[in-house]
This record gives sequence, structure tokens and C-alpha cells, in this order.
Amino acid sequence: MKKIILVKEIYLEAFRNLGNILITKYFKVFSWFCFIMLFVVLYAFIFRVSTGFAFD
Repeated sequence: MKKIILVKEIYLEAFRNLGNILITKYFKVFSWFCFIMLFVVLYAFIFRVSTGFAFD
């Protein structure tokens, strides 16, 4: 029984910090992706306005 508890504690300790790192990296990548998509949309809108596109 002691070995099972020891393995459980080692497992929990090993993956405790890993989840935090993965989540922070995911949100950083996701935020950069959102900023890039925002700039693409702004560029497309400015391009359409400057070429005289009729927004009907």
C-alpha cells in the first residue's frame, strides 16, 4: 500500500508543474494568434475602404 501511495505522489508531483507550463504556453500562443488575426482583419478592411469597395 505504501508503494502505491508513493507512486501516486511521484506522479502528481511530476505533472503538477507541467500542466501550468502547458496552459501558459497555450495562452501565449493563442493570444499572439488572435493579435495576428486582428491585424489581418484591419488590413483587409483598410484595403477595401481605400479601393472604394461598396459596402451594400
